[in-house]
Amino acid sequence: MHDDLTQFQGAQPPRREKIHGRYVDLEPIDATDHGDSLFAAVSTAAGIDERFRYLPQTPQTDRGDFDSWIAEAADSSDPLFFAVVDRSTGRVEGRQALMRIDAANGVMEIGHILWGPALSRTREATEALFLCADLAFSSGFRRFEWKCDDANAPSKKAAERFGFTFEGVFRQHLVYKGRNRDTAWFSIIDSEWPALRSAYEAWLDEANFDASGAQRQGLRELIAAARRG
Repeated sequence: MHDDLTQFQGAQPPRREKIHGRYVDLEPIDATDHGDSLFAAVSTAAGIDERFRYLPQTPQTDRGDFDSWIAEAADSSDPLFFAVVDRSTGRVEGRQALMRIDAANGVMEIGHILWGPALSRTREATEALFLCADLAFSSGFRRFEWKCDDANAPSKKAAERFGFTFEGVFRQHLVYKGRNRDTAWFSIIDSEWPALRSAYEAWLDEANFDASGAQRQGLRELIAAARRG
């Protein structure tokens, strides 16, 4: 924790630039470059209702509605949307955003996460989250947030796996899609990131995966060890 912040001048807001990874790249979302493959990834019929259950949008199965959404998303600076591009195939397999960007106080959130079936629960998805967190802290942000509907058990489980700390629930926080949202809050702060970053790098290392792609050590295990020092 930092008690003396007299020298803190704020963080550097994220720019509309590509973020390179080992397995994925995050590219500022663009209707021309990403529209076709992102629509194919997110409109897949299997499991689509569940993927969109806790998002502001209804399932994006209509191309016209999707085109309107992506044009708006591409024009937005907050949320700042990125397409998640699988480097091995060049295909867009999902999207996510940096949002509620408060550079003056050094606080930023990741949200609007929609990872298609080929991306969800893969090392590529984990790297996509890692790249945003690493950008936040390397840019001087002090706090990186994850929020979700308290009823969204998979999202809460993912936040904990990714090393976020649960902070509590804001009751009756939002109304969306005609229902109440109690919001669960999670965060990582800058003093925690060096240890978490080392755990992520160890997990993402190709040596951590066998010939079939199965992990040798889990991310939770590596994060727990890093926190113990």
